[in-house]
Amino acid sequence: MAVGAFSPALSLAATVEVAGAQLNTDAARTELVLSLSAPAEHSLFTLAHPDRIVVDVDGATLSTALPAGQGVIGDLRSGMHEGSLRLVLDLTARATPRSFERSGPTGPELVIDLYTARAGAGPQRTVPPPASAVAVSPVSMPVGASDAPATPAHGREIVVAIDAGHGGRDPGAHGPHGALEKNATLAIALKLAALVDQQPGMKAVLTRDRDVLVPLRDRFQKARRAHADLFISIHCDASRDRSADGATVYVLSEHGASTEHAKAVADRENYEELVGGVDLSDESPQVRSVLVDMSQTAAMSDSFEAGSSVARQLAAMGAMHRNSVQQAGFMVLKAPDVPSMLVETNYITNARAAKLLMTPDYQARLAQAIATGVRQYFERYPPPGTELALTRQQTVADSVVAGDAGLSVVARPHR
Repeated sequence: MAVGAFSPALSLAATVEVAGAQLNTDAARTELVLSLSAPAEHSLFTLAHPDRIVVDVDGATLSTALPAGQGVIGDLRSGMHEGSLRLVLDLTARATPRSFERSGPTGPELVIDLYTARAGAGPQRTVPPPASAVAVSPVSMPVGASDAPATPAHGREIVVAIDAGHGGRDPGAHGPHGALEKNATLAIALKLAALVDQQPGMKAVLTRDRDVLVPLRDRFQKARRAHADLFISIHCDASRDRSADGATVYVLSEHGASTEHAKAVADRENYEELVGGVDLSDESPQVRSVLVDMSQTAAMSDSFEAGSSVARQLAAMGAMHRNSVQQAGFMVLKAPDVPSMLVETNYITNARAAKLLMTPDYQARLAQAIATGVRQYFERYPPPGTELALTRQQTVADSVVAGDAGLSVVARPHR
């Protein structure tokens, strides 16, 4: 299983079925209504950068298709997490959630109302939500209101952070005839950044653009400070087997995520660094643990999708060392809220591959394959609030007006 937090397997303990899902919108709010086969406990959390609402319905499974995004909801995703149904609502703007259960025409309904900042906290209800409706109070985990870039009306750019492995006094792996990993990775990263910058609605940020050493943790922190939507670390592989060749794409392993998770919960300073400096000292360790888990769950799922898209393009240009996306505990993959991948472009210890890795033409082909995979991923799953997402939403809206029932928003695969 590639991403443990989004398992496709249904929980044997599940007793509640979500048999219907409907979105309703008006000027003040966006409302998601889930039809349940029986009453169920649920918990709800908000996450920022990108803005998301995460809802866990205890012991539930999903037996209906999720609706296309509308209102403040740009996209909906679902998966199983520790015996609960997890719904992730990708937002086009920050919103305040209110959730409660009510009796519907076919049985119990779970209602999630989302109010944007302009609409305020929403109207007062004559019947308040029951205290048991929300297991844990909603907690916002923003990157920081003061340093988050304002989203222009036309949509923001997708930010891709590109990390050239090694550098400076750390040469990385050595190849025949003086080939050094740090030089190959920088050349590929610079070419990849240029290709990303050529894509409408996208921009690249480099962790290094010259031969300098950047500490490992600083690399993904640079990506977080740049509000990156994706982090790509470029490397060259090495092996005692001089015939080994081909590319491999890695995402964070469950063990690597668990290790970083434990550090974050145990170390307040480290935790606040991981969640953007937000002071959550009043929250219990259990709540802090769940918040990190929520963020990692979404990021790991997105990492696998993006990594798979890149791996397909690398496979198309030549042999892969491993065809499927692999998992490892690399430090640079441990940003809990930024989808991340590490690309081992080829084996620099292989004489033939080393010669290729040091040639501009092969570097350009690798950069093009990675850029194509990244573009195809974001075309399929554009982050909410970006120019690409708004363009897709407008295309869908125009098609509905024109009566084109065949065009719909593609929901992310269930994991």
